[in-house]
Order: sequence, then C-alpha cells, then structure tokens
Amino acid sequence: MSNEITIVEYLFKRLHQLGIRSVHGVPGDYNLVALDHLAPAGLNWVGNCNELNAGYAADGYARINGISALITTFGVGELSALAAVAGSYSERVPVVHIVGTPSTLSQKKGALLHHTLGNGDFSVFANMSRFISQVLVNLNNPDIAAREIDRALRACYVSSHPVYIALPTDMVLRKICAKGLESPLDLSLHPNDRETEDDVIANITKMIYSANNAVVLVDACAARHRVINEVHDFIDKSQLPAFSTPMSKGDIDETNPRFGGVYVGSVSRPDVKEAVEAADLIFSIGALKSDFNSGGFTYHTSTKRTIELHSDYTKIGHATYPDINMKSVLQRLLSSLDFHKIRHTESAKSNPPLLKNEEVEKSSSSEITHSWFWPHIGNWLQENDVVITETGTSNFGIIETRFPKGVTAISQVLWGSIGYSVGACQGAALAVKELSPSRRVILFVGDGSFQLTGNEVSTMIRHGLKPIIVIINNDGYTIERMIHGEDASYNDIQSWKHTNILETFGAKEGEFANYVVKTRKDVDALFKKGNEFSKANKIQLVELFMPKLDAPRALKITGKMSEKLNAKMEETVI
Repeated sequence: MSNEITIVEYLFKRLHQLGIRSVHGVPGDYNLVALDHLAPAGLNWVGNCNELNAGYAADGYARINGISALITTFGVGELSALAAVAGSYSERVPVVHIVGTPSTLSQKKGALLHHTLGNGDFSVFANMSRFISQVLVNLNNPDIAAREIDRALRACYVSSHPVYIALPTDMVLRKICAKGLESPLDLSLHPNDRETEDDVIANITKMIYSANNAVVLVDACAARHRVINEVHDFIDKSQLPAFSTPMSKGDIDETNPRFGGVYVGSVSRPDVKEAVEAADLIFSIGALKSDFNSGGFTYHTSTKRTIELHSDYTKIGHATYPDINMKSVLQRLLSSLDFHKIRHTESAKSNPPLLKNEEVEKSSSSEITHSWFWPHIGNWLQENDVVITETGTSNFGIIETRFPKGVTAISQVLWGSIGYSVGACQGAALAVKELSPSRRVILFVGDGSFQLTGNEVSTMIRHGLKPIIVIINNDGYTIERMIHGEDASYNDIQSWKHTNILETFGAKEGEFANYVVKTRKDVDALFKKGNEFSKANKIQLVELFMPKLDAPRALKITGKMSEKLNAKMEETVI
C-alpha cells in the first residue's frame, strides 16, 4: 500500500471495510469530485430521486447490512435529508451522513455562494445536524483527517446513531497517511467496570432464582445494539416465556415455543397482557417505551420487579448502574447462571394461539378487513422474508401476523414519518441483493403514505430490485382518521392509478407485474404459496382495497388514546 492516500479514498475505503457496498444520495456540485472515487473504492453509487428518499433508503439498508452511508451536498441537499436522518437517530440506526461542502478558503472568506443563506455563515447547516448526530466532524485539517474519520465511523457503529462528516471540496484530494487503513477499526464496546458488573450480576442472579414466573420482554435496542444472539441463547437456556414489542417485532424467533406474542400495554391481546403483567419478574432487554410502542404508556408492570438492560446502563428495580452495557451482562449471565434453578409457572403461558376474531368468524362478507388480512397473511410468509410496514395501518396490523423463522421486520414506530417505508424498501432490497439475494422483500404501504415517496420505486427498477409492493388502498390517511377527523377533508387524497406506476417509471415488459385485489378470494388466489407471484422473481405491485374506515384493532385503541392525550395536553396549555 502506498504511504499516502487522498482523504476521500481513505474515507471510502473505511466504508468498504465496514461492509458497506452501496452508497445512497443525490449528486450536487459540492460532492461531485468525491463521487468520482466511489467505484475505485469498491462502492456502488445508488442515486436516489431526492435526498429525503435517500435518507430513508440508507436507514433501510443499515437495518439489513448493519451500517450505511448517505452523501448529500451542502445546504439544499443535506437539509432535504434531515427528516430521514432524524428518524435514524430516533430509531437508533447507524447512518454515516457525508456532506460535500464549499472549500475551506470560501468558508474562511464568508463568500456569497449558492446554497448558502447569503450571510457568510457556513456552520448553520451543520449546527442543524448537531443534535441528530452522535458525532459531527469537519475534515478541514489533513493532519487529523484520518483520525477524525475513524472517530466518527466508530461512534456511528458503536452508538447505533447517525454521524455527520463534512468534506470541503478542496480537502477531497488532499493527501494523508494511508497507514491507518492497515488496521481494522476498533468497534469494541468500552468494557464495563468489573466490580460494578459483579454487583449487577449478583443482584440479577438473586432476582431470577427467586422468581416463580419471570418473563423476557425484548425491545428495539436489543437488535440495534447487536445482542439478539445472546437474547436467543438466554431464552433457549432459561425456557422463560418471551415477548416482543411493536418496535422489536420479528427480533425473536416467533416459531420458538417460548414466544408469547407482542406486548403493547393495554393495547395487547388479553392473553399477552395477562401473561406479562402477572409475571413476578420482567427481564427487559433494550426497552424503548415510546407512546405507540407501549400502548400509549399503559405498561402495567412494577419497576420493583423489573430488570432493565440497556446499551449504556442497567437498571435493577429502582437502582441504576450507569455505563454497564447489556452485551457484557448478557454474556456473563449466559456463562454463570445455573439455568436449572430458573422456574416459571403456567400463569406465564408462552406461544398462545392467535385470537379468533368473532366478527370475522361469523361474517360472510367478501371484503378485505384488517382483522382478517393480517393474521391470514402470516400463512403466506416464508422463512427469512424481509417485511417492511408503513407508519399507519400496516405498522399496527403486522402485530397480529405470526412470522415464520428468520423474518426481519422493518418499521418506524417511534419517529413515525409517513412515506418512510418506500425509501426503506429500496435500501433494504438493495442490501438483500448484496448479502442474500434469495430472500424476499415485501412492502405494505398505504395509498396516502405512498404518495410522499412513491417515486423511489424508480430507483428500485433502475437497480433491478424485486420487492413485492402491496399498496393498501383505503382512500386516504386512515391512521389520522383513527386519531381525529374521520370525515375531514384534510385526511383525503387524490386517487392514483397505481397499476400504471411500474410502467411509468420505466419497468420493461416481462420484468414487472401488477395485480388488483378486492376480495378475500382474490387474496387467497394471489397470496398462494408456490405460485409465480410468490416466487418474487420480478418487481410486483399489488393494489389491495380495504374499507375507508376499517383499521387494525391496535390502531383503533391507540388512535383514541392519542386523541385523548392530545386533548389533555391542549387543556394543560390553555
């Protein structure tokens, strides 16, 4: 290896070493020279329809690949991506946001350049990203550029949060020492204080041995901070009933006989609610108790009887242990616990059957309802599918779907930006193509959400991706209707001809397929295992019609809770 390398080459080679193979973004004059060096570093340029879509796609790519990169241009480009990057920060997704900026000389002079506010302040946009980035670095000094790149990339991976890297145009080709590339990045966690961890292990062990019917509750940060293997080992060895949350849907193997369902506080199915809340110990891993993830803050569990493991602290009852990360704690528990001493009673049943909906059982209607569709679609899913659901009816409906082994679920329950899922589908499908092309990618998105980012289907076609896109046509923003304004005009949308979209975006004859599904018989005919549609060997779009005011059970309850909560907050302000 040469002793010197350009800053941009160093950066891109580091991305490649982290396992990134494709970079999302939109070209702009402040990043064009940098983009010339992607291919030589072994990176593929995606080229999205806009920066917001690119940010969503980078998020989806990272959830499959483990980390991703996004490149935008200064000002107009980076600001267009901000909502997506904020979502990745909120949801703990590691995205490297690289921004091409004007030259250091122009910035020093305060030049009146395009894409600026015309006031000579070149720091204002980076400052906007400061609060949604784990680390913000500016590669304006060649002497420390390599160290700053490594610092940012390590922070991105370890924290599972986005980072911001500013790359001025006159720094792109500046030479720096290449020696750092000879050693892989140190991605190890900071070790826990041994004495404190010993105390944590002793207290957890005592509580677990004393419990009669403990349960495991797995949440989003278990996957985000890469402890799912340890979680599965713990469930298998302890044989404790295990439950997930909406944000961790799919993280636990749902074919495991110890899987009990999805716990969403008072929004849970009655059997799940009873099993979790009757437990005398909750072993919580990676909790993120947001409103939609906790059933409107309706967890009825005792803090005194809860052990919480997090990425940067551990909580046992009312005692908090800062800087004690869950990976080390779980690994020590797996090696030190006598699992024969762990007991549980039948009051904490696992793997209950899906509830039968009385309305569905008695109804002879042919229309497709949420209560019928979501449990039904579980029979069609295959092992290792990637299932992406949109903020809205799909996010709540998928709770009722039992997954085969190895299914990965992607959703945005906390940030909740409508339109997210279409971009995320592109990124996820691309990562799947690179890593395991035999996996199917299935998107469920509402007609309202699709209108925000539907043009990203064009990028899917461009890169030969083959997702199954199910557009749920229920005539508008149904999730908003469930919260407020059932018949309000602001929840209405313009009707689109969805089955013309693939052809409009350039899909070639024979390389795509469209379907319209209006009845339960249509669903059964199309979503049939083994047929051509299910092979997913081309990009396919399904327009599936549901009643305008029909919604999943969980959304109906949560919608009313949200309306009441919003009303209370308004009363407090007044």
